[in-house]
Amino acid sequence: MPNVEVRPFPPFLPKAATVMMMGTFPPKVEKRSMQFHYPNFQNDMWRVYGLVFFDDAQHFQKENEKAFDADKIKAFLTAKGIASCPTVRRALREHDNASDEFLDVVEKVDLAAVLKKIPKCRHICTTGGKATEILFSILGLKYKDFHLGETTETEYDGRKLSVTRLPSTSRAYPMKLVKKAEYYRTFFAKVGLV
Repeated sequence: MPNVEVRPFPPFLPKAATVMMMGTFPPKVEKRSMQFHYPNFQNDMWRVYGLVFFDDAQHFQKENEKAFDADKIKAFLTAKGIASCPTVRRALREHDNASDEFLDVVEKVDLAAVLKKIPKCRHICTTGGKATEILFSILGLKYKDFHLGETTETEYDGRKLSVTRLPSTSRAYPMKLVKKAEYYRTFFAKVGLV
């Protein structure tokens, strides 16, 4: 019987954040190259950020290592005002891996509590279909037919929010790195960060 896991990293919530990125759940310990969000070296999140903001996919990689630099990432996110918080707080891995398809959500994030810590946040981007589905269930929105790159406006806990669905940066998601980066660049341009 698999164990219920609690997300290993707390939400990263810079006080001045205007944008929050929401995925699902981090990989198992042995797949982590750092102790921070999107830690799997095979996941392209920080390569996407490198391309979008620095035109360099290796910008956040540690030199001569198959690992990302958590301190460099945190400093960048803080300076830009970007928060990161999984949509899932506790989960069961049905197939003992990081696949969203086999992730049994035991407890969702307390979104109201998270948003209270980042009062300037008005934009949320989701990093994949499962994260979007979970967030929509929290927000009381219908998920059906919400496409990649699409944005919807909503109100939650007295705050107006825009929610944009972005592609998963998992290598399992069949889209080229440059194409994924285009979606993220478009989003960050729209919210005034590039």
